[in-house]
Amino acid sequence: MKLEVCNVSKWFGAHRALDRISFSLEGAPLVALLGPSGSGKTTLLRVLAGLDVPDEGTIHFDGVNIRTIHVRRRGIGFVFQHYALFRHMTVYENVAFGLEVKPRHQRPPPEEIRRRVEALLRLVHLDWLADRRPDELSGGQRQRAALARALAVEPRILMLDEPFGALDAAVRKELRRELRRLHEAAGITSLFVTHDVEEAFEIADLVILLHDGHIVQIGPPQTLWTRPVSPFVFRFLGDYSLIPARDANGLWIAGDPLPEQRRAEGWRLAHVRPWELEPAIPGTPGAVEGIIESVQEIGARLRLRLCLPHSRIRLNAEWRPTQHVGRALVPGSRCPVRPARLWVFDGDDPSPAQEAVRSPLEQSPATPG
Repeated sequence: MKLEVCNVSKWFGAHRALDRISFSLEGAPLVALLGPSGSGKTTLLRVLAGLDVPDEGTIHFDGVNIRTIHVRRRGIGFVFQHYALFRHMTVYENVAFGLEVKPRHQRPPPEEIRRRVEALLRLVHLDWLADRRPDELSGGQRQRAALARALAVEPRILMLDEPFGALDAAVRKELRRELRRLHEAAGITSLFVTHDVEEAFEIADLVILLHDGHIVQIGPPQTLWTRPVSPFVFRFLGDYSLIPARDANGLWIAGDPLPEQRRAEGWRLAHVRPWELEPAIPGTPGAVEGIIESVQEIGARLRLRLCLPHSRIRLNAEWRPTQHVGRALVPGSRCPVRPARLWVFDGDDPSPAQEAVRSPLEQSPATPG
């Protein structure tokens, strides 16, 4: 299956929900449409599914413009956030429904329908609940039933709109693994909408990150994590702090300059992740001396909140117990830290910018984007 999206835009009144979206997918990847609320991810999914019509641009399935194909014949399985199961039908009847309402010349024989439905119910571990109605199932079981119903018609593409959004944390984790397993068993392209970074990174082969109707970055999860193209990408993917840094012969060095130094010497604010701030010996090159504002024990880790005296910038640090042996970590005490890595970008807009550069602690030169 090849999906090609070219310059797709969608307006709702004066609001441009999608702005010239373009990308292509080939094979059978599991793709996460990731982004904050209002980024356009659900609108994009609905446009691809034919539930909304784009105002501009084209979408091709295997080289065929989908506008020339009736929605029923596009081969799309859609799973809504709130399942949309028929409450008066059993689980078996819900899964069989899409097959039984096909036109007569496309409808499988009754024996084939029964075989396919029973196989899908075994696949989603609901064969023992085939005679139950949706209101007799848990949230996770209803979501499994919705997945089986979408797969029953043997779609070319499976689309899921925040499939785990209405479930509690433990069930979400379980169904993530199930979605990955079902995707591999079906062998089809699957796209799912989520605002949960951990969810996207855990199960997706490819992440499409959206912001304000634009695609900000596309790539495997590890690529987005290690090579974010902009401050927005870096900030959206997890906790971070901003720390003063300056360029010294091609290497970025952290510090805590006085206000007049910052203006005169070209200091900038670099990004750093909490676990990339390490305990340091006073005077170590690239180290800054923060003042501890708070210390929290979270499981096997310590979370520190530090402030830099000259700028009142706050830093978040997260350490393992072995990293602070022999240190008195109490509010008000001084605590030297150094960034194991600094991330510096050319701008704050969501367009591609200079890639992250390494700090001098890595002993290798920065690589410009």
